[in-house]
Amino acid sequence: MERKLPVTYELQKKSGKARAGKITAPHGEIETPVFMPVGTQATVKTMTPEELESIGSQIILGNTYHLYLRPGDDLVAKFGGLHKFMNWNKPILTDSGGFQVFSLGSLRKITEKGVEFRSHIDGSKHTLTPEKSIHIQNNLGSDIVMLFDECPPGLSSREYIIPSIERTTRWARRCVEAHQRPDEQGLFAIVQGGIYEDLRDKSLNELSEMDSAFSGYAIGGLAVGEPREDMYRILDYIVEKCPENKPRYLMGVGEPLDMLEAVESGIDMMDCVQPTRIGRHGTVFTKYGRLVIKNASYAEDDRPLDEDCDCYVCRNFKRGYIRHLFKAEEVLGQRLATYHNLYFLLKLMKDARKAILEDRFKEFKDEFIKNYNMGKNSSWIKPKKIGE
Repeated sequence: MERKLPVTYELQKKSGKARAGKITAPHGEIETPVFMPVGTQATVKTMTPEELESIGSQIILGNTYHLYLRPGDDLVAKFGGLHKFMNWNKPILTDSGGFQVFSLGSLRKITEKGVEFRSHIDGSKHTLTPEKSIHIQNNLGSDIVMLFDECPPGLSSREYIIPSIERTTRWARRCVEAHQRPDEQGLFAIVQGGIYEDLRDKSLNELSEMDSAFSGYAIGGLAVGEPREDMYRILDYIVEKCPENKPRYLMGVGEPLDMLEAVESGIDMMDCVQPTRIGRHGTVFTKYGRLVIKNASYAEDDRPLDEDCDCYVCRNFKRGYIRHLFKAEEVLGQRLATYHNLYFLLKLMKDARKAILEDRFKEFKDEFIKNYNMGKNSSWIKPKKIGE
């Protein structure tokens, strides 16, 4: 009898390739498509768990690399796991630490055993192996555990990617063997292959031999420097080949237009630090494109960040005030911009789901893109003064 996986997916409706579904995880249900805020160090920067829940966050991410270095996964385990440590009662996904380690460049060395690296905090030496990555994630107690894989740079050659895929497959088998909580934590595979269709096939086919161990499939190695048209081409090619009865996760994408392209290709889950990162630096998403609220031209602007947004920030604060907070280096400015950005992306996915259920996703996507691409040509993005 085949073992029941701890994370399951139910397909509810399709509109073209776009999918609306429901993921059931140990800590709750997730309606898809969904954006997942990133809580790198057991916190989504500037946001409380209550605020995240109030804006519709259904699942958040934790980071294996960072939590291993600080405060340490053994300590988190003593608190009863990541959910109790950070007081978050909904699902959590932890990445494997692979992307962070591989982004260290000269500070790391890849071997068959794993990756040797120096901490970005204090320079201390560490080795992260498939077994250790899974052990850390078992300690953290996340609902979804990611395989430890190699993430090649976006424009890597075929000669580099082929042995990289084969190593990732060997590491995947070791991850499956090392997983000590397979009835409590769903394990997701990561499909690599760069911008080459046949190498994406190779990676997926090799991982599919272990399909019974996987609760879902992630698409890795995109949005890492390759041209946007190559990312869209690969998504359109490989996503529909992933099992239809399991969630499909695009790693590291949080630009609104990219997210809608991903949904159109059949992606169910996405994450990115972008909404919190740009928010902390004074940039916000709006219906008509990005707005840099720190600009002096918004000093006398008495409109909300986005007139079509009903989030707490847009209902209560004006652009001129938020701009003042940034110029005065008050942390509330960062909090308000972050709050709005996360709300914007969560609502975008909620609206996309509604459009899929009503079989009008293509029309929804085209209308959003038309407005968003107006950018600085929109009267809403152009600053105005009080009384104008």
